[in-house]
Amino acid sequence: MHTTPTLRFWMLADAAGSGATGLLLVLAAGALAPWLGLPETLLRVAGALFLPWAALVAWVGLRAVNPPRLVGAIVALNLVYVLDCVLFAAVAQPWFGVAPTGLGMAFLLAQAGAVLAFSLGQWAGMRQGRGALATSP
Repeated sequence: MHTTPTLRFWMLADAAGSGATGLLLVLAAGALAPWLGLPETLLRVAGALFLPWAALVAWVGLRAVNPPRLVGAIVALNLVYVLDCVLFAAVAQPWFGVAPTGLGMAFLLAQAGAVLAFSLGQWAGMRQGRGALATSP
C-alpha cells in the first residue's frame, strides 16, 4: 500500500505527539506525579514505552510503501490505547487505588482524544492508499 499524504501526516503527527509525551513523562515523571495524581513509576514506564512506539510510527510514516497489516495494526493499537485511557480514568480509584486529580483526568482524556484523532486520520489515509491500489492501472 502506498503511503498517501494523509497517512504520512497522521503517522508523523502521532510520532511527534508520542515522542514528545514520552520524553516529558520520562524526564519529568517525578514532578508531574503529584499534579496528576498518578504514580511516578506509571508515568515513567508509559513514557519509556512511547519512545519506541514513536520511532516505529515515524518509520512507517516516512516509508513510501507499507504493508496494510502493519498500518492496520498501528490503527488498532491506537484504538486500544484510547480505550485503555478512558477505562483507566473511569476505574483507577476503585480498581487500582489511584486517584487522578482533575488535571490527571484531563491528561488521560486529552491523550485519548489526541490518539483517537491520530487513529481516525490514519484509517482515512489507509483507505485512500487502498483505494489508490484498486484504481491503479
